[in-house]
Amino acid sequence: MSTVNESSASPSSTDARAAAPGLSEAQALGLQELLRVSPVADEIAERFQAAGHRLALVGGSVRDALLGRLGNDLDFTTDARPEQVLKLVKGWADAVWDVGIAFGTVGARKDTTDGSFLIEITTYRSEAYDRTSRKPEVTYGETIEQDLVRRDFTVNAMAVDLPGRGFVDPHHGLDDLEARVLRTPATPEESFSDDPLRMMRAARFAAQLDFEPAPEVVAAMTAMAERITIVSAERVQAELNKLLLAEHPVKGLRLLVDTGLADHVLPELPALRLESDEHHRHKDVYEHSLTVLEQAIALEQDGPDLVLRLAALLHDIGKPRTRRFESDGRVSFHHHEVVGAKMTRKRMRDLKYSKDLTDEVSRLVELHLRFHGYGGGEWTDSAVRRYVTDAGPLLERLHKLTRSDCTTRNRKKAAALSRTYDSLEIRIGELQEQEQLDAIRPALDGNQIMQLLDLKPGPQVGKAYKHLLELRLEHGPMELEAAEAALREWWAEQQ
Repeated sequence: MSTVNESSASPSSTDARAAAPGLSEAQALGLQELLRVSPVADEIAERFQAAGHRLALVGGSVRDALLGRLGNDLDFTTDARPEQVLKLVKGWADAVWDVGIAFGTVGARKDTTDGSFLIEITTYRSEAYDRTSRKPEVTYGETIEQDLVRRDFTVNAMAVDLPGRGFVDPHHGLDDLEARVLRTPATPEESFSDDPLRMMRAARFAAQLDFEPAPEVVAAMTAMAERITIVSAERVQAELNKLLLAEHPVKGLRLLVDTGLADHVLPELPALRLESDEHHRHKDVYEHSLTVLEQAIALEQDGPDLVLRLAALLHDIGKPRTRRFESDGRVSFHHHEVVGAKMTRKRMRDLKYSKDLTDEVSRLVELHLRFHGYGGGEWTDSAVRRYVTDAGPLLERLHKLTRSDCTTRNRKKAAALSRTYDSLEIRIGELQEQEQLDAIRPALDGNQIMQLLDLKPGPQVGKAYKHLLELRLEHGPMELEAAEAALREWWAEQQ
């Protein structure tokens, strides 16, 4: 174990290296930055010390500082029990919450001139799953060493003891950080048995940090993949989201598929690895989907977009169910976008995604092939209006998904598709300018329809409105008199 004590004076990079001799210059500066930008750490540590308790920065905060990517979320561990932690942070923190207190965690917010810090303080603990339960059984420990051995990976099992600033690294996490390797403090089998979600975290950290899991970690994930089924859907979804929003999501997804974890949490993804033979060759749908995801990410402009990334990953999941071998040797996937939208909706419901997010992703999957009916630009203005109206607020995402869906190696074909989509976007822009297309409405609203046809609220008003909307889409803007005449004509036909 490596535990070195240091005085509470602000360290230079040389002092930081003296505190932890294994630190490189860059890592020492990272540790120094952690202490420099987090004066709240010393403040809160002194409160705990005065009350006779230990406090240490731990886990992701230490790891991220050493990687030069520390934010304002700080994790601490302590020997104080949760009720004692609550008493110590009240009156010091600007906000306190105890939603995680059943698991030994107290949350707080501290506002400073350097910004707001979100703080989590967790009592030394160990936790394990009963094989028949979805919830961990929490027991508290007495030492920081007991706490660190229960953590998921060695790179997350380092701590900075406060306020003395001793560097605590009993499992050589610093060495693994340098080697960019994911290992577990205990054996992988013990670690994953205690909390099976750690197997998904291995994939998430591979995606976030671009680290490689150690061979024994991959072997345990593969052997124990089915154990993930005891973890709640909400926790699985949270890990999947973090993986997808990471910098290298494809790396994490490949690990989920290769170890068999995806068979239990996202089975539609490994199902895309369709077998092909010498007579029925077709594009590798699995590899295609991962490439589409990467290309969609490259088109993001305002940070990671979970809706776009989920749609890119899932857009072709209807292909295995719709695959047909045609008499001429081709492979077809008729209506796979419709089937895929239904499959997407079911999977996202099973993973407890919100209704709004589920609706958005499913709609993009359903619409992702629509552009291919555009041909060389043969769509009428009416068809362009319908494309925009059907996409609604998802139009920009649909643009990105459609462009990303081109993975052909034929440069001429790719360039032609790109030019064609350019022309569609130009036409959409022109129509929007002419007609304010993104706010398409009939010339008459519901009240006007009821007044004109002497109707009371009911289904007939909705039918009349829908008829006027169809006319609007087909012919463009209508003058009020023309809309009224068309409505009267339609109503006479209805009678």
